[in-house]
Amino acid sequence: MRTKHYNRTNAVAYAHKWALGRNPQYYDFDHIGGDCTNFASQVLYAGSGVMNPKPTFGWYYYNLYNRAPAWTSVEFLYRFLTNNQEIGPVAVKTDISQVSPGDIVQLSFDGESFVHSPVVVSVGKTPSVSNIFVAAHTYDVDNRPLDSYPYMRKRFLHITHVNAW
Repeated sequence: MRTKHYNRTNAVAYAHKWALGRNPQYYDFDHIGGDCTNFASQVLYAGSGVMNPKPTFGWYYYNLYNRAPAWTSVEFLYRFLTNNQEIGPVAVKTDISQVSPGDIVQLSFDGESFVHSPVVVSVGKTPSVSNIFVAAHTYDVDNRPLDSYPYMRKRFLHITHVNAW
């Protein structure tokens, strides 16, 4: 296995293109739990170019009935990205200073469970919650300031690289 660069330009371009619409290649999960992590996974795939087809613990989407839990679940995506040693994108949980476009922010509105996965599309010169802008599904947004969400907790997932064959 080798490591390759995560293409943040492709990831952000995809996020802007589909933030206010739906790519017909993917099921819309809005009415069955929300589409935010499905959208975040699509963005990650646009930037990585590879999926991890490992049953149950991988990160892949072929159709509604053939997908990994990590593709659509906030917590499973977090676990996959931060523990991945096989093919696919790899992330580290980081502080705000390391956030870059193409990264993922996960939000908790009750202070306990993380339930939303917006994608970072731009960051100010010195990152702060007022100059980090995101794109997301479920409640579709593009270029929304992170500080406009009523979250209680946040965690940043910085994509460091992609493992590939």
